[in-house]
Amino acid sequence: MKLRLALFAFFGCWFTAAGGQQPPLPNMVIFIGDDLAVWDIGPYGNKVVRTPYLDKLGRESMVFDNAFAASPTCGPSRSSLLTAMYPMRHGAHGNHSGVKEGTPSMVQLLSALGYRVAIAGKLHVGPRDVFPLEYIAGTNVPEPGYEQAPGLHYDLNLAPVDEWLGQQKPGKPFVLIVADHSPHVVWPEKPTYQPDEVDIPPVHIDTDDARRARARYYTDVTKMDTNVGTLMDLLDKHGVAANSILMFTSDQGPQWAFGKWGLYDYGVQVPFIVRWPGQVEAGSRTDALVSQVDILPTMVGIANGTVAHRIDGKSFLPVLKNPGAKHHDAVFASHTGDGKMNRSPMRMLRTDRYKYILNLAPEITYTTHMDRATDHDGGREYWPSWRAASFQDQHAAAVLWRYHHRPAEELYDVEADPWEQVNLAADPAYGDMLERFRAQMKAIRAEQGDHETGPEDLSAPNRNQGKGKGPVAPYVF
Repeated sequence: MKLRLALFAFFGCWFTAAGGQQPPLPNMVIFIGDDLAVWDIGPYGNKVVRTPYLDKLGRESMVFDNAFAASPTCGPSRSSLLTAMYPMRHGAHGNHSGVKEGTPSMVQLLSALGYRVAIAGKLHVGPRDVFPLEYIAGTNVPEPGYEQAPGLHYDLNLAPVDEWLGQQKPGKPFVLIVADHSPHVVWPEKPTYQPDEVDIPPVHIDTDDARRARARYYTDVTKMDTNVGTLMDLLDKHGVAANSILMFTSDQGPQWAFGKWGLYDYGVQVPFIVRWPGQVEAGSRTDALVSQVDILPTMVGIANGTVAHRIDGKSFLPVLKNPGAKHHDAVFASHTGDGKMNRSPMRMLRTDRYKYILNLAPEITYTTHMDRATDHDGGREYWPSWRAASFQDQHAAAVLWRYHHRPAEELYDVEADPWEQVNLAADPAYGDMLERFRAQMKAIRAEQGDHETGPEDLSAPNRNQGKGKGPVAPYVF
């Protein structure tokens, strides 16, 4: 007993057992889509994309309308979800980097509370001693034709998850993370949508090439939705759905302009859907402001534990019980970069109505894989058509100008301007609000130990290689 209590204290969690017999702890399952915008699935109002399984999940769940990632970049976002810390605190603020040694994560916290913690699919976090997840082997498979050099051509294989679920023992709760590779680029080469049926966001440029690319993106969204349906069927098949919390989210927005690698809502607002039979009202919605750093403390609270070490998240369990409950007044997010390709660091504060963005290096022309990468699709197949259109069309010219040139400060009324096209930072009517945001940003950056003034340091010790031969944050296992 003393040894158990010591382990709980070491990892920052203790049971808060009440008198009498405790009900069995629920299993917790998290499905993570890869590079998916909140507006690009049915439960959030998209009328074009076909997501029947997410539509069904939404009807059985609570849908969060104001959920945000801590970063618009894969690795930092996933590290934040698993540590309940913003990227500048856990240290993996640049893509493909690892968190600080000794950082407690979901694995230690939930394992100490009696859970088996496993992952299927994409990994992209590290180092291993911080995230000692149980790997479900065989869940990452190269797409047909790319067996020798998969690169970004990976599929999620759920057959091993079927087998793994069949091995679970009654009375031993589990955490299962299922991390899909869709709809991350490279999107399927043969789309199931027609170019003329897709929608083009108002901040994009409507060209034939863009429509063909968006048809491929939506095909990948539907592919991911099918995997969600398969997972739901597996939970039913193995008789664990009734005692399992199923959460659906994405790591950040898609690889489209003003999405991934940026702090506009298209890049950091994420879908978040929670099904908890008998506990969460089916078909309910909440506008409570939450961050993915809140997921871990919520899970710990559900497991009757507490978090003793310093984190940035807080439990939204009261929201699950009452969709009208409030949560955060503001959430924070940061973007540092993605290696040599993306070098435009920025920070964000988001309330339920307003967004403040601080661009740390506005003198740097903003570029990403979308307009620069030539080794894979995800921009190269339509970007030339956008450039050509910018010489002929005023809207196209404005889109590319806004994409490449970021001012030092940005302020948006996201209720009136959901695509964040009218910067209010220079409007005198918002001067007092701007000063409040500046003060809040200064305070949270100081509290995070965020003293960065420019692009990330690519020579940082946790940036690339781990203790072994492989990268510190491997893409897959």
